[in-house]
Amino acid sequence: MIKSIAHASFLVEDLSKSLKFYCDVLQIPLNPNRPKFAYDGAWLDLDNKQQLHLMVLPNPDSTDGRPEHGGRDRHVALLVENLDALAERLEQAGVEFSRSKSGRAAFFCRDPDGNALEFAEDFTPASQ
Repeated sequence: MIKSIAHASFLVEDLSKSLKFYCDVLQIPLNPNRPKFAYDGAWLDLDNKQQLHLMVLPNPDSTDGRPEHGGRDRHVALLVENLDALAERLEQAGVEFSRSKSGRAAFFCRDPDGNALEFAEDFTPASQ
């Protein structure tokens, strides 16, 4: 049986710009133990041994034509301790986000490469 997600991966163009977003704005810790691969990247540690992997590789998917609201695009949903505090950090960093269309306490934003992220305090699957 599947128990959990070990990691989710995002393709990024500029690792330092992505690390500023993920580590500084979202406050996700950098894991220093990423093995040496043929491409640059980073591993970020979430709770319960889960990770986000950033990979500096060519992105075959265009960001053109993607829905403005990240909940209507492929995305990764992350649980947070304090949704309002994260919203405040995003606002201070100039990162745009939109509230969930379902009425849940959740919102969506995009990283510097257009990857969609969902943030929620209490995640209950619902259609976007």
